[in-house]
Amino acid sequence: MRVLSFLTLLAAAVLGTQAPALAQPASAAASWPQGPVRVIVPFPASGATDLVARVVTQRVGQELGQQFVVDNKPGAGGTIGAAEAAKAKPDGMTLLLTTSSTHAISPHLMPKLAYDAQRDFVPVAHVADAPSVLLVTPSLPARSVAELIAYAKANPGKLNYATSGNGTIVHLNTAAFAAQAGIEMTHVPYKGTALAIPDLVTGQVQVLFDSLPTGMPHVKSGRLRALAVTSAQRSSLAPELPTLAESGLPGFSSVTWFGVYLPAGASPALVERVHAAFARAIQAPELAASLAKLGVEPAKPSTPAQFGALVRTDSDRWAAVIRQHKITLE
Repeated sequence: MRVLSFLTLLAAAVLGTQAPALAQPASAAASWPQGPVRVIVPFPASGATDLVARVVTQRVGQELGQQFVVDNKPGAGGTIGAAEAAKAKPDGMTLLLTTSSTHAISPHLMPKLAYDAQRDFVPVAHVADAPSVLLVTPSLPARSVAELIAYAKANPGKLNYATSGNGTIVHLNTAAFAAQAGIEMTHVPYKGTALAIPDLVTGQVQVLFDSLPTGMPHVKSGRLRALAVTSAQRSSLAPELPTLAESGLPGFSSVTWFGVYLPAGASPALVERVHAAFARAIQAPELAASLAKLGVEPAKPSTPAQFGALVRTDSDRWAAVIRQHKITLE
């Protein structure tokens, strides 16, 4: 009897000490964050992703009463910072705020990445979208997408299109547009769209898909002409412009999305806690106003699973474009 009682007490003691450990993930998720949160941004400071991250995380930090520290880790199209984030502890104290580049494009351009975009991360929150605008030089006799396509077909190979480099979203957008429109244009890569603008104004290149903040000031000044936006619906940032889908290319939709990830292994409770914090933040009207100044729109409400599905669809689409056009980084 004494032996049995001792074993019973020992078992109860063991179970008692184990219970808190088993409950720890849920408890930790409920109390997240318990200190300053590191937000890895895999792009340079003062760039679009950096600015979006600072605006959004500042709002999240204010609501949670905790500091969110943006840590820029640029290089190799964002893949260096993404690889570092993949190795972090999945405790919510390190987040990755990134774009289509690291999870939907680079995996198809860089087969030897130091991370697996699907396996090494958990999608948490879709926070914002940045549509592009189709710009043409004013000397081109095209005032609509239909007229541009007609001109290109009547003058095969005579149009030059500028991009911010091989394999960039600008390159992929133009390749997808040309393929769906059934036209041929010559690719002229630049080290950033800002460097292409002067040549677009003078007509040395004739077509460019650019971001709204950098492109529209030249449209308003009369130096360039805007034909359409790439988003599925008209952009609130330029509501006067039709979408490409409206303009004769049904189903065309392309935006640069911004989203938050946790390293693989994060508990479902933690994912939901972090998602809820960012979902509340992007619904604030003042945040939308701040993002609009950056040419970015808050994402529509969605779940982590819906964000993950969006990324997979985007990834499949760009993989097909890259294969079809044999796009490489060289």
